Amino acid sequence: MASRPVFIALPDRRCFTDESVEFPYYGGFALSQKQKCIGSLHAAFIGLHPDLRVLEISSASPLPLGVSLSAFNLMIETKKAAFSVETAYQASKVFENGGPYGDILALSSRDAKRDPRLNTSGALVGFSYFQRSFPLVPRSFFYNWLYINALMTHPELAEAVLDFDAFTDISFNPARSVSCQAQAAAVFVSLSRRGLATGELKDPEAFLAAVYGGGNGSRPEKTEPWQQTSMFQP
Repeated sequence: MASRPVFIALPDRRCFTDESVEFPYYGGFALSQKQKCIGSLHAAFIGLHPDLRVLEISSASPLPLGVSLSAFNLMIETKKAAFSVETAYQASKVFENGGPYGDILALSSRDAKRDPRLNTSGALVGFSYFQRSFPLVPRSFFYNWLYINALMTHPELAEAVLDFDAFTDISFNPARSVSCQAQAAAVFVSLSRRGLATGELKDPEAFLAAVYGGGNGSRPEKTEPWQQTSMFQP
């Protein structure tokens, strides 16, 4: 047996709740094994919540929609380049001893996540993206903002995800990671159903207020000169 969180969209300012669900686990790294785990997890969740529709969001999803919504595949397009949410997230990290590493934007999603500098530059201290810095608190603030704003540039995907109420990412382990694409999708569905998923959310402060209620006094500030890099120009 194993357990994974399921992120459920809520119709109020909490945006989502996460419920840990136990399910029969199938070992192995093959796609077929991951999809067996997804099916097992979803069956267990539906047994608890038969009225909710659940979607796996990852490259292993059995549904094309879930694959397209993966941060590895969801694209951000600028005047200069196009890159995935995953690549942008990794390229935006600022550490005690380096970063952001703007050249990561030229890498694939998988290579971006594996860039050795992400593990050799000391503790993570924040994020810097398009000449604006983001704090580590509230947790998942930058990732959710990045993912949701990317999703809103793909109207067909944004509309299709509203058919679901709950979301999983079979590879997400909350003991090792904070940010999760399934959580971001749940937040988006909550905001959309409350009529709040608008262009105003491009402003990080508006997003912070809508999702986190202001967030412990932490607000995104303009990037310091040492954090700026031409790779992040829109």
